[in-house]
Amino acid sequence: MAPSGDLAASAVISEQNGLQRLNGNNDGRSLQMPAKGPATVLAMDIAVPPTYYLQETYPDYLFNLCNLNHKEALKAKFKFLCDKTGIRKRHMILTEEVLKANPEICTYMAPSVETRINMSVVEIPKLGQEAALKAIKTWGRPVSDITHLVFGTTSSIDMPGADLVLSKLLGLKPTIRRVMLYMGGCNGGAAVMRVAKDLAENNKGARVLAVCVESTILGYLAPNENEIDELVAAALTGDGGVALIVGADPEPNEKPLYEIQWAGETFLPNTEHAIVRRLTRAGLNSHLLKHVAGVIAANLPKFLTEVREVVGGPSWDEMFFAMHTGGSALLNGVEASLNLPKDKMQATRTALSEYGNLQGASLLFALNEVRLRSEELGSTTTGEGWDYGYLLGFGPGVTMECLYLKSCPR
Repeated sequence: MAPSGDLAASAVISEQNGLQRLNGNNDGRSLQMPAKGPATVLAMDIAVPPTYYLQETYPDYLFNLCNLNHKEALKAKFKFLCDKTGIRKRHMILTEEVLKANPEICTYMAPSVETRINMSVVEIPKLGQEAALKAIKTWGRPVSDITHLVFGTTSSIDMPGADLVLSKLLGLKPTIRRVMLYMGGCNGGAAVMRVAKDLAENNKGARVLAVCVESTILGYLAPNENEIDELVAAALTGDGGVALIVGADPEPNEKPLYEIQWAGETFLPNTEHAIVRRLTRAGLNSHLLKHVAGVIAANLPKFLTEVREVVGGPSWDEMFFAMHTGGSALLNGVEASLNLPKDKMQATRTALSEYGNLQGASLLFALNEVRLRSEELGSTTTGEGWDYGYLLGFGPGVTMECLYLKSCPR
């Protein structure tokens, strides 16, 4: 039965009032309606601590600092690992001055978790603030236009969380809708993007600030013969934060970078013990399956084939790639398993070389390098000239996460 004239008129008035509220002050209390188009990265930028360490001199620095130069065999093994990483330098919050003031952090298995947490709850939001301010400046709209915040980190644990601290640092509205993602591991940045995508597409007019920050503060451990996994982590990891503005239906004054057309993940059966991190009295300890990079590389083609069955898209050699900077062994394995030409991973290799393994933030640093490389090459798109690309994260589970991106004209 058709509605009566009065009821139909009432419905129209109600809908108009809802749209007026939606298009007005979007303060978290307005009517929620879906957007028309896909979520789009409208701006992004990174931040790193000012102190950095060159990889070629890092073994001498670390063993001197920890008073371990008498362990010559262990130092030689660590130097071998550092030389094989593909890293030139890494940025860290933990400077020599900070470590000397807190010797428990660089004393093997000394109780230090309280010191580490007290430090991380301050430094993680600050690094997020720096990245966010740069992204917001590029975006060109006022901070009051941000409606949602998604914050991801494996490097801080506290309540209230880093999301609330960052909200206050940036002066976001009290009605900002926040999501805090802890312990996402090395695919954490992909999860942050996936959540931001869903928020942007299901809330018309939403502008989501998506932030991922990682640091070595919780996981910094002095070298020891019994902790080879930690030795590998010490040779790879660095500190950094990345921030993105994500929203659908870009306004004329916004300059889109990438459309997020699909996001999904899978985990490999019987691999839940391949990547494990546990918080102990001595910090966040790591345990890695020796050949985990090979496991990921061997299973990635099947996963991406399944993704292609859902989203379509061109062949892999006609796409751009940005992925977790887990080390040169991982990049080499993925290149070989997908039969990719060397230049496909150049942006990711640059991110690895200049920043190291940034855990959850790694793949977003790699995407930022794709953006910058596109400018340097004078490419027609933000995807190094290609129209479509994959953003790949790998973490505990073993979890493989993929976002299918469409680049935008430059």
